[in-house]
Amino acid sequence: MNKTELKLTSTEIGALWGQYVNGTMVNCVNKYLLTIIEDTSIREVFVDAIKITENQMKQVSTFILNDGFPLPIGFTDADITPNKKRLFSDVFCLDYLYLMTIHGLNGHIISLTTSVRKDLRDFFDSCLTDGKNMYHRTVDLLLEKGHFQRDPYFFPRANPEFIDSKKYLDGYWGDKRPLSAIEIGNISLNLKKSIMAKTLGIAFSQIAGSKEIREFLTDAVETSNDHIQLLSKKLKDDNLPVPMSSETEITESTDSPFSDKLIMYHTGFLFITAQSYHGLGLAGSMRSDLILDYERIILKDLTVSKNWFDLMVKNKWLEQPPIAPNRKEIAKDQ
Repeated sequence: MNKTELKLTSTEIGALWGQYVNGTMVNCVNKYLLTIIEDTSIREVFVDAIKITENQMKQVSTFILNDGFPLPIGFTDADITPNKKRLFSDVFCLDYLYLMTIHGLNGHIISLTTSVRKDLRDFFDSCLTDGKNMYHRTVDLLLEKGHFQRDPYFFPRANPEFIDSKKYLDGYWGDKRPLSAIEIGNISLNLKKSIMAKTLGIAFSQIAGSKEIREFLTDAVETSNDHIQLLSKKLKDDNLPVPMSSETEITESTDSPFSDKLIMYHTGFLFITAQSYHGLGLAGSMRSDLILDYERIILKDLTVSKNWFDLMVKNKWLEQPPIAPNRKEIAKDQ
């Protein structure tokens, strides 16, 4: 069958719809960051990132419209105000692009593996290629500037070992074992993401126009800080280094370059995606204390997400993705 004769599945339209909304949001942020970045090498990366995203959004638009679905509003130039004061340092801008690239890569691989149409698979494959190239560029540039925070490392043991006792699972009683490499990796990534969420939350709380939103952001920052303190303690208990905070990379500007809608959506995006990363941390942990900690963290994420949803709906800022037909309602109307 010709690829053009294959209608988009619910999974495929959902992936495209999400990529458009999230992509237009990130592109707005990147456009503002480009206006404040002074470092030439960092500017070059952002120029390319914006071009790549805009090209992808054009292709996504074509896929959606060709199948008869309305194009989401997403985020436009109306959600950013140019020529506003500097809110972040150049290094933070680069670190932001690095972490958001990781989000993009994970989203693209899921979209690729759930797509059937050949043109869609080719598109998401090209997105992965773009994402991988951007990941390498941001990591290389962070390393070059001495700002990439490497995960903890330790010396290898001489031989492979097997777990020989159920005490391996203990985290509350007796002498708990040191963290495994898998557990350390998950903790480290979740810490970096929580630090990013906290930093953005602080910056957004400085510039948000609505008092209600500023109060929500303050609560979100406190939640991120609780996550940071909880996970940092696990590393410190094993005498392992903790990723540096980045609050000092925020200026004192209260001059908002972003709409409150964008600020809120971005915050919700970080907390909703964090649930999946914390879930991976939970699944990769075998120490009982870590399992309970991740469960607590996920519950706190869910609370923030619920409060976020209520505010987004109240302000009519949350677009509805395509939904299945309500057969019961259709039958009632006959």
